[in-house]
Amino acid sequence: MTLEEAINLTEAALKKEGFGVLTKIDIASTLKEKIGADFRPYTILGACNPKLAHEALQIEDKVGLMLPCNVIVQDAGGGQSEVAAIDPVASMQAIENEDLLKAAGEVRAKLERVIADL
Repeated sequence: MTLEEAINLTEAALKKEGFGVLTKIDIASTLKEKIGADFRPYTILGACNPKLAHEALQIEDKVGLMLPCNVIVQDAGGGQSEVAAIDPVASMQAIENEDLLKAAGEVRAKLERVIADL
């Protein structure tokens, strides 16, 4: 599917799992504007599940450094798009807090369902 279709479907799948998109960065346009570089269509969606973010912030105040969860949608060539999401469990291992890792596991499960839904 086209990149725009993939972005729309990804946003819908994120919403279904309780995420909102806080940021939407068009990397190709940004690189062109800032440094004159050409780059394939590539969008970063900053997704946040407010309930889970609130819980994580109560567990560990430094977790905000790792929010929101990034999801990328990029042109894979041949009229296809690729969607990938951060693994919150892997990123949260930088903070030594078992309760936070459990919360990250819930976010991981939701993001896995988003990807599977696509």
